[in-house]
Amino acid sequence: MVRAGGGVGLSVRTGWALLRSLGFLLLIGHVRRGRAAARPFGLILTVTTIFAVGRLIVPRQGTPPLPGLLGFGLLSGLCLAVVWLLYRSPVVAEHLVRQPGRLVFDRQGITWQESAPRRPAVAGWLLTARVATFTYSPLMLVPALVAIGAIFDGRLAFVPAVAVWLAAGFAVSYVVLFCAFFLLRGKRWARVVLVVVTVAVLLVDLPLCWALLGPDGLVRDGGPLLAAAALALYALWRAGRTARRADADPGLAGRPA
Repeated sequence: MVRAGGGVGLSVRTGWALLRSLGFLLLIGHVRRGRAAARPFGLILTVTTIFAVGRLIVPRQGTPPLPGLLGFGLLSGLCLAVVWLLYRSPVVAEHLVRQPGRLVFDRQGITWQESAPRRPAVAGWLLTARVATFTYSPLMLVPALVAIGAIFDGRLAFVPAVAVWLAAGFAVSYVVLFCAFFLLRGKRWARVVLVVVTVAVLLVDLPLCWALLGPDGLVRDGGPLLAAAALALYALWRAGRTARRADADPGLAGRPA
């Protein structure tokens, strides 16, 4: 098994944690533009951030130092505050229902204006499912890159497993992107395919985390993926139930999920 604490693993996980700063900048941009996807994106970002930083403060032996625990507690509090504002603040909720802006060509020239979307309104649970499934690929690639450290240590027997892991991570990104396009257009088969993809991702990633990274890697790297998969499955179930209710009573089609 790969030691999950240092070397290549520490470098990959540190870089992955630092990328969260760019993620929060994107979240700020979504909130400023009033995008409805800011809520699920913020939820996934905060959950994976807590996991990513939490596994950095845990040493190979012993207990985490007090400054690390205090910093992690502060970070967790800030992440929970972000989620609370996104889901509980009336001001933010009112702002996030605004329509996205786009270029408008008229007699006055080219302007950037807020306009109604061209496609029908999308249920919030579909947006949540889309954002959650988009995290599958990076959450698979990070532990796969960590496992490459074992190959550098001379464990060439891990090469086929790591190669399969990397290939699966890249393949999932394309499948999810394809399905997400049709998911927001109300295609039921897209929900079914995403459920199958979610189960397949868990069947591939979790055993590889256990086999190559050990129990520690299963918790640190498999935990975030399991949380994202649970959220995606729940969102797909809620979206499907809302669609069935809308089919049974067309008057509910325009109401929020």
